[in-house]
Amino acid sequence: MKQVLKFKWPIFIGIIALTVILFILSPDLAKQAEDAGSFQLPPTAESQKAADILEKAGAAEETISLVYALDQPVDDALKKNVSAVAQKIQSIGKPVKEVLDPFENEEMEKQLVSEDKKTILVPVTVDGAHEEIIELAGKIHADLLPKDETVYLTGEAIINNDVNISAQEGLKKTELITVVLIFALLLIVFRSIVTPFVPLLAVGISYLLSQSIVAYFIDWFDFPVSNYTQIFLVAILFGLGTDYCILLLSRYKEELLAGHEVEESIVNTYKTAGRTLFISATAVFIGFAAIGFADFPIFKSAVAVAVGIAVLLVILYTIVPLFMVLLKDKLFWPSKGAASHKDSKIWIAFSKVSVARPLISMLIVAVITIPVLLTYDNDLSFNTVDEIDDSKESVMGLNRISEAFGEGDSLPVQVILKKDTKIVNEQDVTYLESISKDIEKVDGVKSVRTITRPTGELIEDLYVDHQIALMADGLNEAVGGLSEVQDGLRQVQSGLTEITGQLPSGSASTGGAGLRQAAGGIKQINEQLSQIAGGLEQGMPAAQAAGGLKGLGSELGKVSDSLYGAANQLDGAGGQMGALSGGLNELAKGVEAANGGLGEIHKGLSELTDMMKDMGNTKSVRDTGLFIPKGTLTEDEFEPVIDRYTIDEETGIMLEVILEQDPYSREAIGTVEEIEKTVHRSVIGTPFEKADIAFSGISVMNADLNDVSTKDFTRTVTIMLVGLFIVLFILFRSAIMPAYMIGSLLLTYYTSVSITELIFVNGLGYDGVSWAVPFFGFIMLIALGVDYSIFLLDRFREESINGKNVRDALITSMAKMGTVIITAAIILAGTFGAMMPSGVLSLVQIATIVITGLLLYGLIILPLLIPAITVSFGRGVWWPFRG
Repeated sequence: MKQVLKFKWPIFIGIIALTVILFILSPDLAKQAEDAGSFQLPPTAESQKAADILEKAGAAEETISLVYALDQPVDDALKKNVSAVAQKIQSIGKPVKEVLDPFENEEMEKQLVSEDKKTILVPVTVDGAHEEIIELAGKIHADLLPKDETVYLTGEAIINNDVNISAQEGLKKTELITVVLIFALLLIVFRSIVTPFVPLLAVGISYLLSQSIVAYFIDWFDFPVSNYTQIFLVAILFGLGTDYCILLLSRYKEELLAGHEVEESIVNTYKTAGRTLFISATAVFIGFAAIGFADFPIFKSAVAVAVGIAVLLVILYTIVPLFMVLLKDKLFWPSKGAASHKDSKIWIAFSKVSVARPLISMLIVAVITIPVLLTYDNDLSFNTVDEIDDSKESVMGLNRISEAFGEGDSLPVQVILKKDTKIVNEQDVTYLESISKDIEKVDGVKSVRTITRPTGELIEDLYVDHQIALMADGLNEAVGGLSEVQDGLRQVQSGLTEITGQLPSGSASTGGAGLRQAAGGIKQINEQLSQIAGGLEQGMPAAQAAGGLKGLGSELGKVSDSLYGAANQLDGAGGQMGALSGGLNELAKGVEAANGGLGEIHKGLSELTDMMKDMGNTKSVRDTGLFIPKGTLTEDEFEPVIDRYTIDEETGIMLEVILEQDPYSREAIGTVEEIEKTVHRSVIGTPFEKADIAFSGISVMNADLNDVSTKDFTRTVTIMLVGLFIVLFILFRSAIMPAYMIGSLLLTYYTSVSITELIFVNGLGYDGVSWAVPFFGFIMLIALGVDYSIFLLDRFREESINGKNVRDALITSMAKMGTVIITAAIILAGTFGAMMPSGVLSLVQIATIVITGLLLYGLIILPLLIPAITVSFGRGVWWPFRG
């Protein structure tokens, strides 16, 4: 410290110059956080795998929706206006890819207009950067939407943008409130106009320098960043930095009042309080550095606080001593005494219980904490929409969709089946139905949409039993057709008999014998037709019937030719004979017509035979009960369905799963997990067994968040607690003391998170505590709360070394450190309280945990439980080094 004081001015000028230069030149941290996005899931997450597949397939589009909220059912005029708006949006071009007109056809209207006709959806598929999508939304609002109608714009990109904006606005409020609050609290604590400026200046330099360094780390080393980064830097550096300054200034005041010279007072301050500060800062540093072991970037983004702590430590050891030596006792002007260095009457009273009657003290803590702990259910919420105010347009639009169409319709789960080769063909597609049926059996699933069921209901024509019924109808029509042909041939036979009777006796030359032969042939053909018709009715194979008809057609052709030949002979005979030729020609035409009818029947039976053969040779018919005739999927009417549910030139297929629950709900996460298991099980034995399977959608992303955050919480907490134990073990040279210090902090955390859950879930009616809150709440509270136990127990160590027994050392330590700890806890709680007006729910909940925890720890657990445990161990508290 003497060297620091010797070179105080070069050090000060160097730090100020570095801070200013880096602040001017460094990247914009807020912009970096916005660019990083709200969620940066690891590549192994299901939703990220789906995103990668869609991006490679050129199908990584997003959807934003226009939501018309009407007071009256839509009329024809408004339908035209909505269609016109849809066309105008389509004409914008990039980033717009497709706009669905809800009134393009009846099927589209059924899907995009609510049952009461008061809510209309116009989905807009977009493919572009976040900024392009937000710019498009602004353009649609400003230029295209009617001013006399209530139309909301919503979608994942717009909601996330609102979250980002709320976070940045919250940061500005937090910064301002924090500075004002700390200045006011320091003014009250030190009763000095001068003193508050020292912590604010030291912490302000630390914050600006830390922010710049972190911004460069993000650029150079791909350092994790999120909306939480800046807010946590502000809250922790200002709160913790102020606490450390209070610790230093209070001890400095003690040293001055003891009659020491200024420089000696500074050196003594940093030997005692400085050591405590170093231990505390090291513990906090380790706590936040442990976050670096998390997988989830949004969690890792809080590791920036570790950088801030390191910078803060440098500033406290350089800038603060400068002001001490410059201002001397004027640092506390005009106050001649400060509340911060007086013995704490509250903690002296606490010591009479915790030191003198440790069991009673422990019982008091148990009575306060255990009932609260028993209420804890670990209810978590993954609803991003809760993060922002209900008055935001994106939230109002989403809520309107949920009310009008059902909660699950607004944001379906996507199941993606992807191969390297084309997988859309008539045989394989039928297996989608068996997969869809399995998915529909999952509790919480409302319906499934895909190629075989584009509206959520299976196309009836694809069922084999339906097709068999159609085949039966075809056979009945064939039998009916044969009856009509028979009737016609009977008429021809009757006409031939009549004409033959009009011929002169023995006129063989004029074809009488041939006509009689033709009539007999027709009679035989009719008899065979009767046999075929009867056979079809009794189940004769269509192929056999078609073969028989083909032979009969040939016979009818011969009859027709003979009739035309006879007609020609009669025509040349003149007189009455010639007059009969016209009748023969008519009969010949009748035979031709009958032959044509048989040809049509033959063709139908042949097609029926081919279809039955295909059906019989297709394995999927036996597996799925569905059959898609060849060429069906290439028909024009199927083109929109193929476009919607396939990707990457038909090498991938999508299924949209509509949930019964709110896609953001905890229940939806459980449903998604069951869907994933079901799909992996259902594809076994199908053509999609070897396909890459991925899942996408808000509910899937939330399931990934739940999985990743749970694993990260366990891993990071373990590393953090082990790290803290090792550091405290080394610094205190005791294994007992770190154990109950950490135990007391765990008790504090779980009590605080239980209280937070009671407030927000049981009291305010939220689905749960925001998913990121327990992680950040734990890190913040443990890392910051450990400071206060270090403040107390390091002073206890100091008093013990000076020869006092355990009881006396504890009583003295509590008297000397009580006010400092209470003041520090209030100030740190105040800086987190500055998050409350931010309007961002997760920040408000984190602040609630930290504020509750710090006050609970500083006013109850630390003065009652820690001394009680310490005095119970006696000299054994220093095990294994001394006893």
